[in-house]
Amino acid sequence: MSTRTWESLTIPVAGTYNLDAAHTRIGFMVKHMMVSKVRGHFGTFSGSVTIAENPLESSAELTIDASSISTGMPDRDGHLRSDDFLATEKFPQITFRSTRVVGHSGDEFTVVGDLTIRDVTKEVELTVEYGGAGTNPWGNAVWGFSITTEFDREDFGLTWNQALETGGVLVGKKVKIEIEGEANPA
Repeated sequence: MSTRTWESLTIPVAGTYNLDAAHTRIGFMVKHMMVSKVRGHFGTFSGSVTIAENPLESSAELTIDASSISTGMPDRDGHLRSDDFLATEKFPQITFRSTRVVGHSGDEFTVVGDLTIRDVTKEVELTVEYGGAGTNPWGNAVWGFSITTEFDREDFGLTWNQALETGGVLVGKKVKIEIEGEANPA
């Protein structure tokens, strides 16, 4: 892989890189009944990162097949695909498009962009940790990353909930996103 040094990081050369679906996981976590966490992931997605000559001018985009949501429980997954939540028949895609890199410290970057869920677009801030670059055993270039963010699902029209007799609600408002992945030259 062609790399270069930028602010003591070894990063890929400028260019466009596609997410490697076999080595990328788009996960989420939401509180359940105010006492535990439910985790899940999306199995079908595509995306790319365009690394600029000045890495702080780089951009990224991601498209997720909303119906590929999986928590390991078919009944719950069906409910999440329903109009109560993602309404995947009407809104089949969740998208993210970066708008700017607002800063960095070492291998951690702060990226701002537009997240669209159910046709509602809101600005979110991602923490992106650059994992390094290399060449896999088959001679293919690869670089890695970890991304985290958190948002209020109600901001995107995901307002379904159920009050609990003991107080509180069935589904938490905050959604935590955790993406671990790799990208290869386009």
